[in-house]
Amino acid sequence: MTTPLRHDGKTALVTGGSRGIGRAIGRRLAGEGALVAVHYGHDRSAAERTVKEIEADGGRAFPVHAELGVPGDADTLWAAFDRALAGRDAEPGLDILVNNAGITLPRRIADVTEADYDRAFAVNTKAPFFVVQRGLDRLRDGGRIVNVSSVATRVAFPQLVAYTMTKAALDYLTLALAQELGSRGITVNSVAPGYTETEINPTLSVPEIRQRYAGASVFGRLGAPADIADVVSFVASDDARWMTGQWIDASGGVHLGV
Repeated sequence: MTTPLRHDGKTALVTGGSRGIGRAIGRRLAGEGALVAVHYGHDRSAAERTVKEIEADGGRAFPVHAELGVPGDADTLWAAFDRALAGRDAEPGLDILVNNAGITLPRRIADVTEADYDRAFAVNTKAPFFVVQRGLDRLRDGGRIVNVSSVATRVAFPQLVAYTMTKAALDYLTLALAQELGSRGITVNSVAPGYTETEINPTLSVPEIRQRYAGASVFGRLGAPADIADVVSFVASDDARWMTGQWIDASGGVHLGV
């Protein structure tokens, strides 16, 4: 007896899907049967490479371009998504939305400028807010929204104060949306990675910092993007239908001790 694919027949959109954790999420969802829209903001070649990787594995995907953090970004994103679906003769609408796109701001409060602050909130908080708002008429009943947060929202991490504030705001959006959308059978959850091996963290090139971050996990290693993608795939599945409004630690148990 063949086991059906977890996301067979579903359509998913992963923002920031061309690299790092977003790329791994897109590949995992596609590997489980979803048609995946791989969103990118600037690096078209990376998005096309991710789509080709998905297709080489037997999955289905297409790139969607929209710069986030600028006026009208959500409308641009959804217009591009709608056009791409129509071009594939696919059914309009969406089943899984993963708000993954984000930028870091590795500075203490004294070094954060107003422009830095505004940019971080524009990309990490405002963009997903309006992506969800503009996308609710496309998201089918029984759908899934997954917000990629950070374990830093649960510990003091002054080196990332403004960045962490953007993610804390996203966590609250998760709670509010879960309450509002429950009547439609839509679940909304936050998945919070810890120290993960991606390009977004340039400090990992420093051996001492890399070793310290790896040692923060009970497993003694950095997270891999696939570690996070596996959790997101579960949260986006029907297996997680009775879980909503939750903050899910996907950090490998960092900072459990003192």
